[in-house]
Amino acid sequence: MTKRIVVDPMTRIEGHLRVDCEVDNGKVIKAWSSGQMWRGIELILQDRDPRDAWIFTQRICGVCTTVHAVASVRAVENALNLEVPLNAQYIRNMIVAAHGIHDHIVHFYHLSALDWVDIVSALKADPKKASKLAESLSSWSNNSHQHFKQVQEKLQSFVNSGQLGVFASGYWGHPAMKLPPEVNLLAVAHYFQALDYQRRANKIVTILGSKTPHIQNLAVGGVTNVINLESQSTLGMERLYYIKTIIDELGDFIKNVYLVDVAAIGALYADWTKYGAGVTNYLSVPDLPLDTKGTQFALPGGYIANGDLATFKPIGSYQDAYFQDGVKESVKHAWYKGGKGALHPYEGETIPEYTDFQDEEKYSWVKAPTFYDKRAQVGPLANVLAMVAAGHEPTKRYLDQVLKTAGSVAGTSIPVAALHSTIGRHAARAVRTAVLYEALQHQWQLLVENLAKGDFATFNRFEFPKGEIRGFGFHEAPRGTLSHWTVIRDGKIANYQAVVPSTWNAGPRDELDEPGPYEASLLDNPVADPERPLEVIRTVHSFDPCLACAIHMVDTRSKEEIVRVQGVGAQCGVSF
Repeated sequence: MTKRIVVDPMTRIEGHLRVDCEVDNGKVIKAWSSGQMWRGIELILQDRDPRDAWIFTQRICGVCTTVHAVASVRAVENALNLEVPLNAQYIRNMIVAAHGIHDHIVHFYHLSALDWVDIVSALKADPKKASKLAESLSSWSNNSHQHFKQVQEKLQSFVNSGQLGVFASGYWGHPAMKLPPEVNLLAVAHYFQALDYQRRANKIVTILGSKTPHIQNLAVGGVTNVINLESQSTLGMERLYYIKTIIDELGDFIKNVYLVDVAAIGALYADWTKYGAGVTNYLSVPDLPLDTKGTQFALPGGYIANGDLATFKPIGSYQDAYFQDGVKESVKHAWYKGGKGALHPYEGETIPEYTDFQDEEKYSWVKAPTFYDKRAQVGPLANVLAMVAAGHEPTKRYLDQVLKTAGSVAGTSIPVAALHSTIGRHAARAVRTAVLYEALQHQWQLLVENLAKGDFATFNRFEFPKGEIRGFGFHEAPRGTLSHWTVIRDGKIANYQAVVPSTWNAGPRDELDEPGPYEASLLDNPVADPERPLEVIRTVHSFDPCLACAIHMVDTRSKEEIVRVQGVGAQCGVSF
């Protein structure tokens, strides 16, 4: 008998995402991914100064803030064909890498590990056995049985108090939970430790970006960081070496905890390599530019068709026509006025037209992006596969390490093809975190070496020309390919569109009625208990959904003003 289940909200950090599934004989046979609020940033930005766009776009989300700022300034710089000083590139790159590390650690330990780890089961564990297992997998110093015992006692105090806090809403004892108690205890201990290390990564963002979330140091043409190697009040050697200390501390946790935990837990859930593949066209973009023009990158990106790495086609620069010409968005199944087919972002329209949740018509505030008229999955899995296909040595090395560790725990070799799955997305995210760590080290070294040459430039001046110019800026954000597109007319924004990772993955059916990556990934997903659809949550959470980037808000029942958004550095007031 077919049963309809609804998971709403789906995400742990903010709502907005609803997933509907039809389940028959214990498997998902159809799915709908629905963004439940409207993103109106495109309308807010019309007629504004392009130099201010990055400040506004950061406010799309309180999680993915830095990424929108970076993509926005790159879009305006692209339209101007403006070069960016090397120091500014390196500083931006360090912010990008540190933010990515922070985000990935938070996602695994604090947003999705509880889909796999049975917290209550950890109370049954033997701390000495947990320690022995942990020490057999890595040399991490905080894996002593005394530490595990302390964590178990802390967890027991939560249970005894009846106030489980962040652990209160888990599906403890669910039949899909199958980790041994000792592995559950190990994971709980590392959950608490990860709180500290994600904070350390974010501290780098704060030092370089002046604050986080919503960094303040960007500008079209570079960054506003003042460099004086002898001063304590600017970016000097004291701050740079403090950053270096934090980088080194992060490396120990990433290599000896995060990579190992993902490999071990993945091996114990090896059956989940059979589920969640969905759309296997993968799109990623290169990032961490190494020159002033954005033609050389530390991390490669490109497109892979049908999961075949031999089809990899690289995206080479900020001016790459292959990327620019391939992106379109459909609103056939989204709550916007349409009828014009899928539109390129430069011609994109964002005119809300709410109906209701209609299974075969419109059912989401999220648009449906395509790349050359094909659905594409974005995110760490797409990025890691592209970097492997491009021959990127650190990516290949860390991926081999994860597969080897997982294979030793599972007692069998695990192929790269296993990554096309729910559990594979977690493995790829851990690999990407290690790659970002090495890249962060490298960008720090490049900045210090460039400063040693006497180059302290961080900004290039410019003027907007008369007439119309167009530009796009892309960034390989933690959740995948992010691009901002702007049409500038006489120095003012005439059109602005943000095609974000969660739009690519969470989008509804497209112009050809093809399902999006979330929807496709759920087909044939097992569901042991429709009243507790943990398996559905596992697969969607593996994408790291963050729907604020894809949507904003609207109230169709009221014509009254809901909220007024006051502008930053300009005369403005936008009502919803």
